Order: sequence, then C-alpha cells, then structure tokens
Amino acid sequence: MTSDPGGPPPFDSPFDGEDVEQRLYGVVLETRSPTAAPELARQAECDPKTARKYLEWFAELGVVDRHDGRPRQYERNERYLEWRTVEQLAAEHSRAELQRRAAAASEQIESFRERYGTDEPGAVDAVAEADTAEDGDPLGAVYDDLTAWETALAERRRYERARRRVARTEETAGAD
Repeated sequence: MTSDPGGPPPFDSPFDGEDVEQRLYGVVLETRSPTAAPELARQAECDPKTARKYLEWFAELGVVDRHDGRPRQYERNERYLEWRTVEQLAAEHSRAELQRRAAAASEQIESFRERYGTDEPGAVDAVAEADTAEDGDPLGAVYDDLTAWETALAERRRYERARRRVARTEETAGAD
C-alpha cells in the first residue's frame, strides 16, 4: 500500500520511509515496560544486532533505561520524555502563553480541590464519592475527574518548568 507523500503513513506499515534509528526510537517511545532487544527489533522491523547498537546509544543519551541481566532489557526513560516535552513547550510558546496555560491548569486544580475537599486526587475515595453522587454514571464520573485532576497537575508542572526555561533564555539573551 502506498501513501500520499504529504499525508500520514499507512496503518499497515507506519514506519515505511524511515530509517532503522527512527523506527526503533518510535518503538521505544511506545514501550511501557522493560523489553528485550529482539522484541524491540521485531517491532521496529530490523535486525536484533542493529537494534542493540542503537539501544546502547539511546541508553548513553538517556532516551532509554537499560536493565542489565539476561536478557538485557530496555525501557523508555520517563525523565527524558518529561524533559523533551518541557523543551518543546518552551520552544513553541511565549512566556506569557505558558503562564496563561499554567494559570488555567491551576484553576482546574483548585476546582477539583474544592469539589472533593482535599489537596490531592490520591486522597479521594472514589467509591465513597460515587455513592453520594446524583449523576447517571457516578463512579465513572469520579474516576474521570481524578484522571483530569492528575493531568492538570502534570500539565501545570510542565508549563511552569517551560515558563522558567523561557525566562532563563530571555535573561541570557538580554545579557548579551
């Protein structure tokens, strides 16, 4: 199956046209648990020896965490993904926009805190909250709120880190 050069890749071979490094990088970013190189190679449609070479390089760069043992396994480095996300936000948005987004997330967080009477989503007893709700899907609604609350907390942290990154960059540029 061929794809439109300007469109997304076809579903049956999403990595067509990418080199081995890009395919393996994509597979690693989708991997959520320690996985051996031959399995990652299979998913990236490459030779296991080539996969090991790139995986070792990714480990040196901090993209993956290496788990020694037999077989050696690799998993994506969540700290790297967090850093990459913050860097991307800082590159794509102004300090004012990041501050606006952080403030919006803070408002959402405060709304959840008021609604559930606690500072952290982990302190909410979802079943007890659902028992007192009058909604059509009370337990599902509570879990949706808790997920949205966790997401807002993570987003606010990223926006604040990116805002500080932009501020440091602006200060450095102003010092020149």
